[in-house]
Amino acid sequence: MNGFIIVDPKICSGKPVIRGTRIMVRNILGMVAGGYTVDRILSAYPELTREMVQVALEYAAAVIDERSEERRVGKECRS
Repeated sequence: MNGFIIVDPKICSGKPVIRGTRIMVRNILGMVAGGYTVDRILSAYPELTREMVQVALEYAAAVIDERSEERRVGKECRS
């Protein structure tokens, strides 16, 4: 993930954030869900780059995939 995403219990209670900021990945996801374009996100957070936004979205997708896989494996183990 290019080191842009960090999880540190001392920053935003350990929520994933963009390195060097307190901008949480969930904030970016919320903006996308609300219809924001990447350009509009960059206008709202000028300290971010297009690459940082892309990495945040990729991180979120990876976490969702990981959790989906964990649930699938958990169901198989109970069967």
